[in-house]
Amino acid sequence: MIRLVIGAVLAATAANGEVHAPVAAPHAIPATGHSTPPPVAKTRQVAEPSPLIGRAPNVRLPGFAAWLADQPIDSAFDAWPTIPDADAWHEIAVARTSERQAARWAFVRSLIGSGRGTDAIGVLEVMVADDPDLALVPTWQRANGIAQIQAWHLEDGVDTLRRFGLVADPEACLWRMRALSDLGQGKAALADFNCAVPAINARRPSARKAFTLAAARAAVDAGEYKIALGWLAPLPDTDTSANLLRGKADLALGYAQDGRLRLARVASLGTRQQRAEGMFSTIQYGLSSKTMPVEEALKQLDVLLIGWRGDALERRALTLSMQLGEQTHDPVRELGSGAILSRYYDLGTEAGPLVATLRSRLAVLLAPASTLPLAKAMGLFWDYREFAPSGLEGVRLGEMLVTRLQAAGLYDRAADLLDHRLSAATTRDVAEGPLSIRIASLRILAGDPAAAIRVLRATDDLAYPEDMTAQRRRLEAVGLTLLGKTREALAVLDDVPDGAAITAEIYWRARDWARLETVGSVLLPPPGQLSEVGQAIVLRQAITSAMLGHGSALTKLHQRYGAAFAGLPAAAAFELLAGNPEKIDPTALTRAMGAMPTASPIGALGDMMDAGQAAMAAKKDAPPAA
Repeated sequence: MIRLVIGAVLAATAANGEVHAPVAAPHAIPATGHSTPPPVAKTRQVAEPSPLIGRAPNVRLPGFAAWLADQPIDSAFDAWPTIPDADAWHEIAVARTSERQAARWAFVRSLIGSGRGTDAIGVLEVMVADDPDLALVPTWQRANGIAQIQAWHLEDGVDTLRRFGLVADPEACLWRMRALSDLGQGKAALADFNCAVPAINARRPSARKAFTLAAARAAVDAGEYKIALGWLAPLPDTDTSANLLRGKADLALGYAQDGRLRLARVASLGTRQQRAEGMFSTIQYGLSSKTMPVEEALKQLDVLLIGWRGDALERRALTLSMQLGEQTHDPVRELGSGAILSRYYDLGTEAGPLVATLRSRLAVLLAPASTLPLAKAMGLFWDYREFAPSGLEGVRLGEMLVTRLQAAGLYDRAADLLDHRLSAATTRDVAEGPLSIRIASLRILAGDPAAAIRVLRATDDLAYPEDMTAQRRRLEAVGLTLLGKTREALAVLDDVPDGAAITAEIYWRARDWARLETVGSVLLPPPGQLSEVGQAIVLRQAITSAMLGHGSALTKLHQRYGAAFAGLPAAAAFELLAGNPEKIDPTALTRAMGAMPTASPIGALGDMMDAGQAAMAAKKDAPPAA
C-alpha cells in the first residue's frame, strides 16, 4: 500500500512537470512522549535558510511561506490536529502544485500530534527544499524544533525553539522545558515552566502526563523537591515513572523509609532505565547519608556502569566514580571514568579542567617514583596516551618508560612508544632521523627486522646529515641480513663510508669465504698491540684462509701477528690455524672458532645482529597464540 501511495505522489508531481523527492513512508511509534533515545544522543543540523534567499533561489513551490508567516501562530489546543495517514497521503497525491505545500503541512502537524517527529522531519525537509523561505517562518521553525525533540535531537530542538518569535510562545516553552529536562538541565527547564503552563492546561489530562513528569524531573534535578512532589500528586500511586521521582525527592527531603520503599517498587516493576536510575539514586543517598560504605557504593556503581551506557545517567555515574576515585586515592579509577567522559560526552567548559586532571593523574602513575608495576604502567599509558603530558614533560615521561622497557627486555613495547611519538608529531624534520634509528634498533632487538626496515624507509624522504644517513643505511643492512636478503644488504652498503666492516660481517655470517678473504684483508689491524676486536678480525681472516686452503696467506698472517698474539688468551687458537697450515683439520678449525674473542668487529651492530637472530629464533619456536 505504501508503495502505491508513493507511486501516486510521484505520478502527480510528474504530471505537473516537476519531480520531488518522495516523503519517507511513516512508521508507528508510541503516540505519547519521545521515541526511545539511542545509547548516545546524536545531533543533526537544523535546516537553515538558503544562502540564496533574497536572490530568487530555485523556489519550486513559492507562496506558502509568505502565507504561513501571515497566519497567527496556532495555540497548543489546535496546533497539532491528527488525520489518518491514508487521508494525508491522498491529499498530497492529488494536490495541485499551488496546494501541495499546504497538504504537506497538514501531514506534518498530524505527525507531530501523534509523536512521530522523525517522520515529520522528513516532510519538513522536503517542504523547505521546495521553498527555502519557510526556514524563516516562526510557525515552521516551531514545528521543526518540536519534531527534532521528538526524534531525540534535543540540543538542536532547543536551539530552534529559542529563535526570535518563539521565546515566549507557550508551546515552544513547553517543548524546550521537556528537552532541557531530558538533558538533565533542571534549572534551565524550570525557567520555561511558567511560560509553558498555558500549553500544558490546553491539553487533555492524558496528554499532560509526559510534560508533568518532565517538569517534576527538572524540579528534582534543580533541588526543588517539594515542588516536584506537588506536581506528581495527581499521578497514580502505581505509576513507576512518578514513583522514581517521588523516591528521589523523598530521600532528598529526609523521608528515608518512604524513599527507599518507592525505589524498591521501581526496582521490582520499573523499566530497565527506571531500575538503573533508581539504583543510582540509592547509591547517592547511601553515600550522602553515610548509610552505605564507600567500598559497597563503588561495587554497586561498577555494576551499574557495566550494564548502562550512553546517556545523562551514565554521565552522572561516571562523574560520581571519578569523585570517589579521588576520595579513595585511586587514580586508576579516576582515569578510567574520566577518559570515558572526555571521549564520548560533550562537556563544554568542563572539558579543559577534566583533561588537566587526567593528565596529572597519569603523570603521577607513570613517574619514576611510582610503585606501579611496569606492565600495569605500560597498560595505563597505552590505554590513556591521549592524556600524557605534552611538551618536554611528555618527552621525559616517554623516555623513562622506554628505558624501563629496554631494561626489562621488552623491546617491541619500547619501540611502540617511540613509534607513537613519531606518528603523533605534527611537523616533519630531521629529528625523525635519530628517532627512527632508535625504533629500528629496538625492532631488530625484538626480532622484527622487517618492521625496522619499514620505519627506516618510511622516514627516508628527508635530508639528513651524512653520518646519520650512513647510520640508517647500516641498520637497514643489518635488518636485510637477518631476513636473509644478503644481496640487498650489500647494495645498501655501497655508498656507506666504512661499510667494509659490515660487509665483512655479512660474508662471515653467510660463510662466503672467498669474498670475505678479499674484504677482510683490508680490515686487518696494524701488527702492534691487538685489542679484542683486532684479535677477532685476524682470527676470522685466518679461519677464512684455512677454509679456502690458502696456506701461504696463513703463513703471512703468522709472520705479521705471531708476536702480537704471544701471551694472549687467543694465542693457542692463532697458532693452531697459522702456525702450521699444512696440519689444519676440521677439528682444529672447530676448536679455533670456539676460542674466538666475543667482541664483534662491528661492535654494537654485531651484538644487535646476534640478539635479533636469537629473538627471531625464539619467536619461531614459540607455541602459537591461543
